[in-house]
Amino acid sequence: MSEQTSSAKERINIFKIGDLWCFKYFFSGGEHFKDLADYYNRAKYRFELKDIDERDRVIKYLEENGFATIQIEDPSDYVVSIDKFKKYAPILRNSIDSTEKEKERTFIMKDLASVEEAISNGAKKVSDDTA
Repeated sequence: MSEQTSSAKERINIFKIGDLWCFKYFFSGGEHFKDLADYYNRAKYRFELKDIDERDRVIKYLEENGFATIQIEDPSDYVVSIDKFKKYAPILRNSIDSTEKEKERTFIMKDLASVEEAISNGAKKVSDDTA
């Protein structure tokens, strides 16, 4: 079966972060958001799935509603950091998770386009040896 279809599906990356599976997506129209609202963490602006059963249920829902989902267990390709004292709001908007260290903030970005955008906003890609 071809990966390309006549109408391209919106892709949603679902990241394994600690014990959770998380994703960030803005659903236009509100119907899908309402159906998934029980999983939404308003404080972190992301959907959180506590176990594999919840993850599989949500993936099935998303795929039945025209989305392509990608499960990412190793988010290292999506990690960027920026000096703690530089502006980071545009980076935070497209991140799934963030941590703050003594001199920098580190972000897991929701997709590779967001990684590139973060780099254009002054962030640097975190290599495996510095993560």
